[in-house]
Amino acid sequence: MKSPVVRLPVVEWSGLAFAIAFGALALAVSTPAFLTEFNIYVTLRSLCVPLVVAYAQMIVLGVGEMNLSVGALGGLVAIVFGGMMEVLGMPALVAAPLALAVGVLGGWINGFLTVTTGISGFIITLATGSAFAGINLGVTKAIPFYHMPPEVTSFGMARLSVFPYLLAAPVLVSVILAVVFSRTVVGRRMLAVGGNAQAAALSGIATKRTIVLAHMISGGLAAGAAILAVAQLGSAQPTIGADWLLISFAAPIIGGASLAGGHVSPAGTLIALLLIALIQNGIVLVGVDQYWMQFVLGALIVAAVGINRWRAVRVGTN
Repeated sequence: MKSPVVRLPVVEWSGLAFAIAFGALALAVSTPAFLTEFNIYVTLRSLCVPLVVAYAQMIVLGVGEMNLSVGALGGLVAIVFGGMMEVLGMPALVAAPLALAVGVLGGWINGFLTVTTGISGFIITLATGSAFAGINLGVTKAIPFYHMPPEVTSFGMARLSVFPYLLAAPVLVSVILAVVFSRTVVGRRMLAVGGNAQAAALSGIATKRTIVLAHMISGGLAAGAAILAVAQLGSAQPTIGADWLLISFAAPIIGGASLAGGHVSPAGTLIALLLIALIQNGIVLVGVDQYWMQFVLGALIVAAVGINRWRAVRVGTN
């Protein structure tokens, strides 16, 4: 069986890189504040949570699924993480692994229900997302946990020159995922299932187990993003994750992931999110209303899907 494609073609890399270079140059010329140390730090800090969220969605896109519960699960993990520290007095180093385990469990529920019921993951995760959000609000009554340990809040604010400490986690995740999808059997099996589940099953791949594993990893990544968000905000807000869904699809799709499954790019997702962060930062610097960012993200998604579709048709006719 032919190995699934993992990397973006050079022309896609060139297009995204050119857009970032052109945008950065334009902002540097038009707004002197763009190249200040603080602004670069703020821009990089704004990448940390969305990048991990995007990877959480990218994993399930790879196996031909979707995870509409990524934000709701992240919000639930955030209040579990904050509650364990504030109410139960757990140290952060104990609460963090337990919070990650909650995320993995939520992902397992998504995957298990999907493969055992035969219902689309779109519907399953829509339902579980509602359940996760209900538990979140039921436990907290929409009241945040404010009293986070000093080591959590200080980690969220600390930096080395322009590089926030928070950036270490998403960079590490980026490297791990790049290796998983390009060098490991597990990664190739996920893409094989996403590309053609029947062919993958005939070749001996346990498709159901692979889909469950993808959802579990997605849940773990959503939990990791929630922990980073708590450190970034300095409190465990029940609203964490409420705005994650759009960006979770935008970055992987712009980065080259296929909605049909079988093709993802961790590096492409990273570059796409850099472009989105640059656009968002530019909107702030030039004083444009932040609500226009939603329009920009929607337009980018439509453009990316259209380009991917055009390429697929072109390949099919050649």
